[in-house]
Amino acid sequence: MVSIHNIVKQYAGYRALDDVSIEIEKGKIFGLLGPNGAGKTSLIRIINQITAPDSGEILIDGTKLNQSHIEKIGYLPEERGLYKKMEIGEQILYLARLKGLSRDEARRRAKYWFQKLEIESWWNKKIEELSKGMQQKAQFVATVIHEPTILILDEPFSGFDPVNAEIIKNEILELNKNGATIIFSTHRMESVEELCDSIALLNLGHKILNGKVKTIKSTYRNNTYLLEYAGEILNFDANAPFTILAQNTIDDYQQMKLKINDNCTVNDVLHFMLPLALLNKLEEIIPTMNDIFIKAVSK
Repeated sequence: MVSIHNIVKQYAGYRALDDVSIEIEKGKIFGLLGPNGAGKTSLIRIINQITAPDSGEILIDGTKLNQSHIEKIGYLPEERGLYKKMEIGEQILYLARLKGLSRDEARRRAKYWFQKLEIESWWNKKIEELSKGMQQKAQFVATVIHEPTILILDEPFSGFDPVNAEIIKNEILELNKNGATIIFSTHRMESVEELCDSIALLNLGHKILNGKVKTIKSTYRNNTYLLEYAGEILNFDANAPFTILAQNTIDDYQQMKLKINDNCTVNDVLHFMLPLALLNKLEEIIPTMNDIFIKAVSK
């Protein structure tokens, strides 16, 4: 759906994007990740045609990025952009008209979203009268009201309490289920694991990691397991097929974080442990996206 080819963007003496190429599949949720200053916002601004690249190109569904694509994109910026003194209902209608909707169609869709998010009473309120989270709800409506085929969401859960974050998350999933391709930028790695099919990780203007979330997590597996057994702490001799990384006692159980030795398997661990203790748990510790983010960026 979105093909990003060799994008370079320079600001004075600073190169924000250095030969970045990314493919975003149609109908998927794609995580655009990176620490502050990585180049994420610069890339998002280029896709939205707020700025232009110095070199490289972007294709939308096979066609070079052009003004006609503006109405197909919904953009929720991290820094909110609603007019504080304007009534919310009229503001939503105004922004919907800018995306090509007639006033009647804009009003119909606005009422649908206000009812769906249970904010009908806000129509005549001004943005400045709402909390940060409630302003975010209004901005979300402005982002999706024209039914874009591409949604760019920059920190969409910022300012929300857990209840409203769950509401917006479910709306994002519903939009994706109905065919929207979503570019999702966030520092909340738990949201990435929950929502994203694939990711690209930028750092200092370079793409340093790219691929499906499951594949990336599998690549970073390091043969580390959590083993739990009943009884007293055991002392293991040099014949153990693992190295203990950490150990502690929880209630009547002993827990060990262990790394299986090279050329050994889970079966070897079980064969070694079963004569010694009553096992309660043996499970692999899969690196989280947060662990992977830190490790990749630290390199």
